[in-house]
Amino acid sequence: MKLHEIIIKPQSGFGTPLKGDTLFGHFCWQAQHDPSLLNGGLDRWIAAYEERPFAVFASAWPKLSVGRERFYALKRPDLPMPRLFPGLERDRRKRMTERKEKGNQKWLLVGEDLRIVLRTADYKSETELALMAFNELTEEAKMAMRGRDKRRLMAPFSQPHNTINRQTQTTGGGIFSPYAMPSMYFYPEMELAVFVLIDEEATDVARVIAAMERIGKCGFGRDASTGLGRFDLAEDDEKTLPDAGEADACYTLAPAVPEKGAFHDQYFSPFTRFGRHGDALATSSAPFKNPVIMADEGAVLIPAARSVFEKPYLGRAVCNLSNTDARTVAQGYAPYLPFKLEI
Repeated sequence: MKLHEIIIKPQSGFGTPLKGDTLFGHFCWQAQHDPSLLNGGLDRWIAAYEERPFAVFASAWPKLSVGRERFYALKRPDLPMPRLFPGLERDRRKRMTERKEKGNQKWLLVGEDLRIVLRTADYKSETELALMAFNELTEEAKMAMRGRDKRRLMAPFSQPHNTINRQTQTTGGGIFSPYAMPSMYFYPEMELAVFVLIDEEATDVARVIAAMERIGKCGFGRDASTGLGRFDLAEDDEKTLPDAGEADACYTLAPAVPEKGAFHDQYFSPFTRFGRHGDALATSSAPFKNPVIMADEGAVLIPAARSVFEKPYLGRAVCNLSNTDARTVAQGYAPYLPFKLEI
């Protein structure tokens, strides 16, 4: 499989986070409607998905510039604080203050070579990342940001909704009461990198980009029909994963379901996907899928054998999710970055 980076530029708010498993689901619906996106059609590759994934999507990560250098802002690895910051102060009061400061540094800057080196890792807080993004804005965008919250890369907002009672032509009580749903906006001119592993026997990057363009025009995730989830595509590039020669750990770039027995130690934040069918099945008699507990992106998994590094992805497919369509699968796979776990 080959690794490709696709840059997307948000053009609206989003009701659904841009996680790898959801991006995979949107691509599958595109392939369902356009069989030319996959050689042999979607059914052929879904049937073989448990043994051979045809595409593995990472979650979307901010891509920022500092002068001429470009960095990816990844989630801080889900390792215990003493492992990430072993040199904390011995004085109790100073140690608590430093621990609080370090706790706010929830982002890890990684260069375009995608190498993670823990002893020299550059951790940033949300405020520091937002300042980096602000410094790279055009003058017009900086003017527009005056008086606005500049401390967050992703600003939450409430999207109002209502249902009209067709008898009274107004909202009202009960099911017709107005309500709001949480959504988010990205920083102006923000670029997000989506890494995709592609099996070139199944498809190629040009067809994946074509599907992504359609998703961006139609809208991604919840409330796409109201204008959320719109994005444009920028450049794409083939990437090379770091050499795994000295690596002894894996950093996941998307939510995953690790294989049983493949890892002797795991550090992750649990993430439960309460999935719902999309497209035509969203209005079926059983629109909801069975929930799946996953290791969220940023997990650190320590392989039990070197054979794990022979593949550019880890995890497994998740089947038997739907009472509506037996072919339904979830992406329990995730691209990962190999690195050396320094203690």
